[in-house]
Amino acid sequence: MGEKNFGAETKRMTSIVRKLHWDWIGRKFSMYLGFDLFLLAALCVGWICDQEYTRLGELTWDHSRMLAGFGNLKNMTYMVKDAEGRLLLELSVWPPLKIILIVIGIVAAAQLIDSFFDYMEEEKRIRRILAPINEIALKADELSKMTFSEEKYQQIEDAISSLQPNEQEILSFGDADLMGIEAAMNNLLMRMRDSYKQQARFVNDASHELRTPIAVIQGYANMLARWGSRDEKVLNESIEAIQHESDHMKYLVEQLLFLARGDSGKTRLTFQEVSLNDLVKEIYEESLMIDENHPYRFSRAEEEISVKADAALLKQAVRILVDNGAKYTHKGDEIVLSFGKNSEGLPYIQVQDTGIGMEEADVSHMFDRFYRADEARTYQGTGLGLSIAKWIVDKHGGYFEILSRTGLGTRVRIVLGKSGS
Repeated sequence: MGEKNFGAETKRMTSIVRKLHWDWIGRKFSMYLGFDLFLLAALCVGWICDQEYTRLGELTWDHSRMLAGFGNLKNMTYMVKDAEGRLLLELSVWPPLKIILIVIGIVAAAQLIDSFFDYMEEEKRIRRILAPINEIALKADELSKMTFSEEKYQQIEDAISSLQPNEQEILSFGDADLMGIEAAMNNLLMRMRDSYKQQARFVNDASHELRTPIAVIQGYANMLARWGSRDEKVLNESIEAIQHESDHMKYLVEQLLFLARGDSGKTRLTFQEVSLNDLVKEIYEESLMIDENHPYRFSRAEEEISVKADAALLKQAVRILVDNGAKYTHKGDEIVLSFGKNSEGLPYIQVQDTGIGMEEADVSHMFDRFYRADEARTYQGTGLGLSIAKWIVDKHGGYFEILSRTGLGTRVRIVLGKSGS
């Protein structure tokens, strides 16, 4: 039965291919026929003009022209007469026409050969295009012939209704006829649960991070309500603290929105040729202006290195690394910016500090959202900066190389190129 259905579907597909082929042959034939007729007319007109100009010394519209002897091609003649009816030129048409027809025949033969090879390629192309459609048709035909009892429909409905999005339970019908549906639905269910977990974790982390500044603002607002009107020192301290926490919340929300837009695919990157020399130099000069607490050094590469990148986003990723280095490096300690190519010839940008460093266990989690090492919790931050930097670098097909030692500092290298394993 299966072989019979397969044969019927193969015949159906062959019939569709033939119909498409006849349409293609019709268009090809019309195109070639039009070209051949145009070529025939052009050669004939060219021959006539050449003969008139050669024998009469000019081409003029005052002369009358005619063809005689239509009944026999070999006796056909072309005649030119002046305004008074005197015969100026009489030519036998057959000799040049024979040459022209031979040329047209050669062109037609070349077209035929070309059409044959095009036909074979077109058949392969049509079959390749129709293959997935034919497969879908076979599956649809197979499904249409399957019979499901009302009991099986109820079994599927009951199994789906009993599922919970936050549990690890999977569908299991125990029916061979439903195995395909069972696998597809379990796959979908796993993706939905992963998405649910990510959203739940993100909301929980964001709520936790926002709770602290909100509590601080609320505390200082209560102080204002009780003593602010009578104590100028309390008033100024409260206003300054509320403003500081509001700025922190704004920065946190902006980072959350950036990651949310990135996760939803709404952030579009504009790739262009970017000079790493110019990019790192610009960040170095900005750092000198905005950070008076640390000396900065820019280690230039010997060669000019350019990459295809979104200049604004790549600069943002490097700026995050520099700001992190400055945050966790003691006042007066040096931060070094550099760029170059690694042993594999891949371009990189590097930020190295002499700060507090990280434990090996913290390095593996440093790009997790809201993750902060114990030593870093005494410093102001959101725990999202490095997550944003990683998202940007991932979108550039790059990866990070981290070297960190507690008490010695950290070296972070953005390698732009093939992703690291």
